[in-house]
Amino acid sequence: MANKDLTLKTEPVRCLMCPPDYFGVEYEINPWMDRRRQVDKDKASRQWDALYKVLSQDIGAGVELATPNLGLPDLVFTANAGLVVGQTAIASRFRHPERAREEPNWRSWFEANGYKMFHLPDNLHFEGQGDVLAFGDVLMGGYGFRSDLEAVRLVGDLLKKKLFALELVDPWFYHLDTCFCPLNGGAALYYPGAFTEAGRRLIEACVPDPIVVDREEAHHFVCNSVVIGRNVVMSCNCPKAREELQTRGYQVHELDFSEFLKAGGGAKCLVLIL
Repeated sequence: MANKDLTLKTEPVRCLMCPPDYFGVEYEINPWMDRRRQVDKDKASRQWDALYKVLSQDIGAGVELATPNLGLPDLVFTANAGLVVGQTAIASRFRHPERAREEPNWRSWFEANGYKMFHLPDNLHFEGQGDVLAFGDVLMGGYGFRSDLEAVRLVGDLLKKKLFALELVDPWFYHLDTCFCPLNGGAALYYPGAFTEAGRRLIEACVPDPIVVDREEAHHFVCNSVVIGRNVVMSCNCPKAREELQTRGYQVHELDFSEFLKAGGGAKCLVLIL
């Protein structure tokens, strides 16, 4: 069971972002991506800037920036770079070759910033904080589309943390962070349609305060929110989730991520919590 302690963390939060200089839909590796629906680059830049401002100025998080790289349009989605716990980093091994080209960049960034590195076997796929999320004292791991079951279990073993594995079954919600969002105090947003019946039962058993999200708001990627203390940065046009969060005392920051949704990304995809 997850820790039910309602005490909120107060230490400064650090996170990693990457400017969207080269972001675009250049290939199709999930149902959201359609090369006929191209990104408005100016609008994407404004949306990214708004997220950066909320995190760094309004919330006061420390935001570090990775360097964009021509030919790596999804480098902007830093949540998939790996998983960071303290000064330990487990770099991702992407399933699709289009994103596997990012791996040297992220390994170099972690090493240059002094992280102790764990490397998974070459035959296992793992996509970082997209598929493994901390929830209280435990980890929640998603598998099926991008990360392998063996990989998420190995991550739990390497970090010496209990991990609950959840199979993902809806290709529109291909990473765990698109359909499950841990909050402070034992709560979590989640979209039941993304999971098997066994996964739904596991979530209901592990999460003291599960907040069910309907399909419409799930498709706005409301579960792909950035949570820092009592602050939740989430997609706009999700009034039911906003009301549930505000009722629980969260400060909600609503932003537009429509350009990033064209590639299957939202607020959390753009942020790796360090």
